[in-house]
Amino acid sequence: METAPRRGHTTLRQPDGRTAAAPLARRRAVGVLVFACLAACCAIGVLLGVGSRPSPESWTPPAAESLRADEFLASRFMAGEPHLALVATAAGSVDDPRAVRAGRVLLERIASDPRTEWVRGYWPLRLSEFRTGDGRRALVLVRFRGDERAVRAAADDVMDRYTGRSGPGAALLVSAGGEDAVLSESERLSERGLRLAEFVAAPLVLLILLWVFAGALAALLPVAVGAFAVVVAGACLRLLDGVIPVSAFSVSVTTALGFGLAVDYSLLLVSRYREDVAAGSTPDAAVRVTLRTAGRAVAFSAATVVAALCTLLVVPLPLLRSLAFGGTAIVVTSAVGALVVVPALLLVIGARIDCWDVFARLRRPHGGRREGDSWARLAHWVVQRPAAVALAGFAVLVLLALPALQVRFGVYADATLPASSPVAATARTLRTEFGAASSGAPCVVLPALNAAGDPRARAALDAYARRLSRVAGAARVDTVTGSYRDGKRSALPAARAASFAAASGVRLAVTAQPYARAPLTPEGSRLVERLRRIQAPVPALVGGPGARLADTEKVMTDRLPLVALLACGGTCLLLLLYTRSLLVPVKAVLLNMLSLAATFGVLVAVFQEGWLPGVSPAGITDVLVPLMFAVAFGLSMDYEVFLLSRILEEHRRGSPTPHAVATGLQQTGRLFTSAALVFAVSMSSLALSGLLHLRVVGVGLAVAVVVDCTLVRALLVPAVMQLAGRANWWLPTWRGGSQRGAVAKTWSQ
Repeated sequence: METAPRRGHTTLRQPDGRTAAAPLARRRAVGVLVFACLAACCAIGVLLGVGSRPSPESWTPPAAESLRADEFLASRFMAGEPHLALVATAAGSVDDPRAVRAGRVLLERIASDPRTEWVRGYWPLRLSEFRTGDGRRALVLVRFRGDERAVRAAADDVMDRYTGRSGPGAALLVSAGGEDAVLSESERLSERGLRLAEFVAAPLVLLILLWVFAGALAALLPVAVGAFAVVVAGACLRLLDGVIPVSAFSVSVTTALGFGLAVDYSLLLVSRYREDVAAGSTPDAAVRVTLRTAGRAVAFSAATVVAALCTLLVVPLPLLRSLAFGGTAIVVTSAVGALVVVPALLLVIGARIDCWDVFARLRRPHGGRREGDSWARLAHWVVQRPAAVALAGFAVLVLLALPALQVRFGVYADATLPASSPVAATARTLRTEFGAASSGAPCVVLPALNAAGDPRARAALDAYARRLSRVAGAARVDTVTGSYRDGKRSALPAARAASFAAASGVRLAVTAQPYARAPLTPEGSRLVERLRRIQAPVPALVGGPGARLADTEKVMTDRLPLVALLACGGTCLLLLLYTRSLLVPVKAVLLNMLSLAATFGVLVAVFQEGWLPGVSPAGITDVLVPLMFAVAFGLSMDYEVFLLSRILEEHRRGSPTPHAVATGLQQTGRLFTSAALVFAVSMSSLALSGLLHLRVVGVGLAVAVVVDCTLVRALLVPAVMQLAGRANWWLPTWRGGSQRGAVAKTWSQ
């Protein structure tokens, strides 16, 4: 850190008139802090006073074919996908008189609830597919009325009332599974994971900052601003949930993101303030310069993160739009907290910012070397051999990205839960002991076909069912005309056959092969896609969990290129205005894309292939891909702005490119690595959650910032900028370029 003013430096002592205005500035700062405290208190009141729970997580497009099929089944056939699957276990047999009485009471009580649309179970008809082979367990399927929030409330109420010992004499032990049970368990684990992450991350972040800043006040300031941002943004998200659904998963991810960003922004501001105070500026002058330089970098950095998050709005998935709105709210809150609260605190603290170094005895003397010299030596070492460093860096990133070619997307439902979860245990029981009865198999509906009295319609339905039964992955197809296997028909009991026809419309139930019975996996999704390709006699709708996954994947496949294009284009435009360079924004986008590919490869290797000991391979949840892209892309630009802000300062003072890069890395290397470490700790604390998708997000974003601040910022950026030379600062001109250049300069300043 420099100890003397440099030529052209703007942080010299101000004239006496400005120095005399310092008490007024401090009084205003106290007023700002009082207002911030009042805002935090109001936010805490909102968090404690608003009793609504976060909205359910919805990852299906609102207009999806699968949802229309499910609505048709519910309205015409009293069928559709069940919301809850209850497993009732008897001490002996489910056919014992006590178990039968308990089972009938259970079904009658659930059926009498006005929120229940239908309930089906082993009792009283004693359907064989609803009982395990050993006769000790029976299945009860329940579907509720209303929207997602009403369904979740009803499902939670039923689970609270009837799980555990149930019925007369507590003859049955009831456990819950199914989609809504998994969502409720995911929400519970998300909230617990968030509390655990906050409990673990805050002290670790404080220890890191105490070491980095060598002063307790300087270290506490970013943590205080991070806490302020989390509280205020949490209240904003709670209020936002009344207008736009904000899921519990969104709250967990965006809260950790907001804390990390608030600390990063505060760290940048405090570091620049300390540098200017050490150079001889008064505290109020240092604050002004800090806001003009580092504050401008924070504003542009926040704008890049917001721009990346807003690209999620083009994907019509409620969960991703929830993350976009929630993430935008918390990034803005973090930036405003840093730009308003930090300067006020700095004015109040003044020159005491460096006091109380709790690690003073552990530090080694620098031996006369300035802080940051190691970063300067690294930069000079890189710019002396840029081609070799660039090739080596690119090779490492490509090697890290290679496992991404083996990715298998899916949602994996209960596989995201820890093995110790009772809901996960029930889900395993459903798969292994009840098979097709609980697998959420595909269902095909033909709303415009009336097969009741039309021989031609029945003949067309027969031919269609034969074609469906030959589809790879389909074991059997049942409909009003019979049961079909490999194109061959057999008769069904009359009562069962009649259940496949309504006054208007016909349904076909598809039983999947064992390898495709997990519907929320790639195999289940591909089975649905093959079924949809079969020509139907009238327009057909395919429903079921696998169909919902296929609809979600189609939307993301169609919209992800647009998301990437908008993110890259918006970021390039912002960096163009910031740097007044054409090559630097393009270079930043290309390096960030390569860094993201490397991060994704690491995630596939760890969470899908199981290369890391102790991690059970499951797969990558595909709804997280656009989220990971948007957040990690924004964060990469965050650290790019940190570094570029100082390189640009040196370049605009007339320094040649090698010297500007070396000086910029010297001044910010320790800063952005510390910021990345703080953010990595904040996000990786989510890995302590037992929830797979929280662990993927936490580890993924932690890996992203570590890769970015080591391989990309410390090596590839200086190497590429050295190879580019004067081209780094080239900006094409055109007629009227002087006026337009003035506009660009105004924007950049």
